[in-house]
Amino acid sequence: MKWFGRRSGRDGSRPVLARGGAGAVAWREGAGPAAGQWPQDYAGQLREGYIGNAVAQRAVRTVAEGLAAAPIGGTPAAVALVGARSAGQEFLETAAAHLLLHGNAYVQVIEDGAGGVGELYALRPERVSVEADGSGWPVAYRYRVGERVTRIAAEDGAGRPALIHIRAFHPADDHYGLGCLSAAAGAVAVHNAAARWNKALLDNAARPSGALVHDPGDGGVLSADQYARLRAEIDDSFAGAPNAGRPMLLDGGLKWQAMSLSPADMDFVGLKAQAAREIALAFGVPPMLLGLPGDNAYANYREANRALWRQAIVPMGERILGAVAQGLSPWLGEVSLAIDLNRVPVLAEERERLWRQVAAANFLSDAEKRGMLGFD
Repeated sequence: MKWFGRRSGRDGSRPVLARGGAGAVAWREGAGPAAGQWPQDYAGQLREGYIGNAVAQRAVRTVAEGLAAAPIGGTPAAVALVGARSAGQEFLETAAAHLLLHGNAYVQVIEDGAGGVGELYALRPERVSVEADGSGWPVAYRYRVGERVTRIAAEDGAGRPALIHIRAFHPADDHYGLGCLSAAAGAVAVHNAAARWNKALLDNAARPSGALVHDPGDGGVLSADQYARLRAEIDDSFAGAPNAGRPMLLDGGLKWQAMSLSPADMDFVGLKAQAAREIALAFGVPPMLLGLPGDNAYANYREANRALWRQAIVPMGERILGAVAQGLSPWLGEVSLAIDLNRVPVLAEERERLWRQVAAANFLSDAEKRGMLGFD
C-alpha cells in the first residue's frame, strides 16, 4: 500500500493541482499585496512576531511546550522516536512551533543503516519547497541552505515516506499550509509600535515633550545661530532619561509650555492590550494564561487551562501524531500514536466525571463500561 495518495493506482482519477503552490510561495517570498506597515515575508514576520514580541513568543511556547510535555501512548517504537532528541532538537515542540508559525512542518525520516528508522528530524519550513510532477502532486522536497540544495524524495526505493509533510489548512494553496503568524502580523505590528512609543516616552522623562515659546514682546524671532545653539543645549543638558527632573533656566523671553496627553495618547495602553489579546487569539491561547488584562472569558485559570488543552494542544497533537503514525506505518508496521488523555492532569476533572457517569449506568456490563473508558 502506498501512503499520502502517491502511486496508489488512482493517479488517473486524481485532480490536477497547482504546481509549486503559487499562493504560498508568493506569501513566503513577500510578493503578496501590502497589508500595512509590517513585514509580509516569513523571515521578517518571524523577527517581529516571535523573536521581538513577548506575547507571541509566550503563546507559541505555551502550546508547543505543552504538547512536548504531554504523555504519549501507542506503539512503543514510535513513542520512543517522537520522544527522542535529534541533534538536541525536541521533536514535538519544534514541529508544533513550525506548524503554528509557518503552517508547515517537514519531518525527515532518517534511516538507522539497517533498514529501519533511526530518528525523526523537523526541518526548518522556510527552507523547504515542494517539487511537483506534471499533475502538480508532490514527488520530492528541496531543502535549501544558502547555495546548497538537498533533494529529498517523497518516498524511498521501497515506497516508504522519506519525509512527512504536515500542514495546516490553506484555502488558496495546494501544497503549503497557512500559519498563525501571518494572521497575527497586524496585531504584532501594533503591539511593537506601542512598546516603542512607550520606550520613547520613558526616554523623555516619562512625560510628553513640551514646547519652548519665544515671546520677547517686540515680535522678534530667534536667528538661525540662536536656534541651533538653543537646540544643542537642550539636547545636551535636558533631553533623555538621565536628565529627568533637571530644572531649566530660561532667559531671553523664553518660557516652557508643557503639553498634556491627548485622549488618543492615553488610549495607547488600551490599544496595546487589545493587540496583545488579538495575538493570543491568533495562536489559540486564552489571554488569561498570558497575564493580559481585560479578559474575563473564563471564571478561573483552571477553566482557561482546560480550554487551552481542548482547543489548542490536543488538536495540534492529534494532527502531528496522526501524520507521523501514518508516515511510520510503512517502516514499522501498524503504528498508533496519541496523547494519553487519562494521564493529563488538566483533564482529570473531565475524566472523573465520565467515570462517575459510566459507573452509575447499571444497564451496562463491566466489559461495556471498560470499553467506554478506553480499556481493552
